[in-house]
Amino acid sequence: MNKNLSDNSRFKGLRVAITGANGSLGKSLIEVLKKKGAYVVGLTHDKKNNCNCSKSTPDEWILWSCGEEELLSSSLTNIDILILNHGFNPKQMIDSNDINKAIEINSLSHWKLIEIFENLALSTNLKKYSPKEVWVNTSEAEIQIAFSPVYEITKRLIGELVSLKKSKLLMEKRNCFFIRKLILGPFKSKLNPQGIMHPEFVARKIIQKAEKENYLIIVSPNPITYLLMPFVESIRILYSRFIKKIYSN
Repeated sequence: MNKNLSDNSRFKGLRVAITGANGSLGKSLIEVLKKKGAYVVGLTHDKKNNCNCSKSTPDEWILWSCGEEELLSSSLTNIDILILNHGFNPKQMIDSNDINKAIEINSLSHWKLIEIFENLALSTNLKKYSPKEVWVNTSEAEIQIAFSPVYEITKRLIGELVSLKKSKLLMEKRNCFFIRKLILGPFKSKLNPQGIMHPEFVARKIIQKAEKENYLIIVSPNPITYLLMPFVESIRILYSRFIKKIYSN
């Protein structure tokens, strides 16, 4: 059965790294990707790596910490797809420590890894041409309320930075580096125990949509998201192009 699932998949034979690999969505993505024939590397902060389910255990573990993203450069050299799925939700907490932690984990860490991965894709030191792509889980909180002000702000920040990066890539017409957004509705996890969707369902939908290489990968029970997100994204990209054109003249 697994062989049939992977035969026609674009993920077959690819090396995929996932942050937040010990979370509910991370484990579900690992399981689906392995069925598709990918070699999966789990990036985790948890030294124990106590995930005992073989189906959702990656082929390889790599320990890392936010703030030390540069140390992952060598490990990411041979990775084809990097999925940024780690996050922190302080919920109602808005003290300085929680705000700083959320900014570091939800925004800065993602941005640093995007930059590192893009530089690897563009590096002339690579022995062979290897297109790379990064998926960023910004979630619906990028454009809608999530009953967590700090979480919404930090997700909005990385979401807008990714939009800016996408605009730049489109203008430069690069074909060695691709970026995609995961716009996900509420699913059950440690960050959101009240989530409506099951992470297994969300993971299957993500991979199904990613087979078609869409930029926006939306999985949500809210129909407004499917209308609002593409509109917001288009406005952001057009705005970036407009500003670049003004200052180029």
